[in-house]
Amino acid sequence: MKNTNGHTVLILGNLDSGLYDFRKEVLTAFLEAGYSVHVSVPDTGHLSKIEALGCICHPTVMERRGMNPAKDIGLLLFYKKLMKEVRPGVVLTYTIKPNIYGGFACRLLRIPRLVNITGLGSGLENGGVLQKLLIGMYRVSLRHAACIFFQNQKNRDFMLEKGCVSLKDHIRVIPGSGVNLEEHVKRPYPKEKECRLLSVMRIMKDKGIEELLTAAQTVCREHPEVVFELVGAYEEETEKKYRPQIEDLQKKGILRYYGYREDTDFFYERCMALVHPSYHEGMSNVLQEAAATGRPVIAGNISGCREIFEDGISGIAFAPKNADSLTDAIRRFLAMPVKERERMGEQARRHVERHFDRRKVVACYLEEVRNSTDRSAKI
Repeated sequence: MKNTNGHTVLILGNLDSGLYDFRKEVLTAFLEAGYSVHVSVPDTGHLSKIEALGCICHPTVMERRGMNPAKDIGLLLFYKKLMKEVRPGVVLTYTIKPNIYGGFACRLLRIPRLVNITGLGSGLENGGVLQKLLIGMYRVSLRHAACIFFQNQKNRDFMLEKGCVSLKDHIRVIPGSGVNLEEHVKRPYPKEKECRLLSVMRIMKDKGIEELLTAAQTVCREHPEVVFELVGAYEEETEKKYRPQIEDLQKKGILRYYGYREDTDFFYERCMALVHPSYHEGMSNVLQEAAATGRPVIAGNISGCREIFEDGISGIAFAPKNADSLTDAIRRFLAMPVKERERMGEQARRHVERHFDRRKVVACYLEEVRNSTDRSAKI
């Protein structure tokens, strides 16, 4: 495809709420720089917020999980048709399916693309036939990308080792989505006797829900003053498994479950620490937000989490997929005087101020979009 519009950016993602919550500053920066911004994501009720920023939205049908060949081919054809209509100067993709099928469409139409590997995901992390299939698809879709963003060094090294990218490619490692330090401000540390430990997660195995529920029961037997608060939506395929367990712990007073909430700052402010037992991350947004609020974090010692805090200084690390290690980490935290916990939260805020300011991330995207659209406009 020729005659692309150098001043049009098309963004492909898999979730409208995530795009708005963590990347609205990127969208705004593109708009303020004079670009026309088109967005293709499934509509789960947040597209109106993205449109209010000034973007043109294209509701997209997509199965975020699973590999249904007919539906995935349909997604590829949708992307190809959309790109012919929009004629973007550059396409920016987030998450696995937009990265792969958006990448295929861009290659077919010869449109420059910027790719963000927001995390490897279960398919690549867990090995097996699905991993081999995804690696093969990534090798094709990432070829000749204008820039490939990674959110942590481990993910970059994995993709290099598997031959999905090479050192000849233009690769940048950025600190995830960063955190808006003006939106997520430091809050006074709680003084209540009740100790709220908060988790914000999608309720699924790979986010560590099983370890969290096990640790909560043990900790609350030993510390009646502790209550675990859980914010996040059920995943459709695992709701039947986890809903009864969560409801049982609610009845026992061990857990308070709030479902999906947009006002996460309300919960960060009330908690004494954020507990995040995820198995794998690109770069955890909830850890960055909690730390920006001035809260210590208790998180798995994995890439995408350990970069966001300093073990023993602004948080406590534990072995991933290990309920006993998580329980011991919480015990260590509870043994600290409140003043020490508060100092830990202050250090957490300082750390994200130094390393995770979202303005730095926005500047990286804007630089690469300008470079790509300038080249596109000259073709």
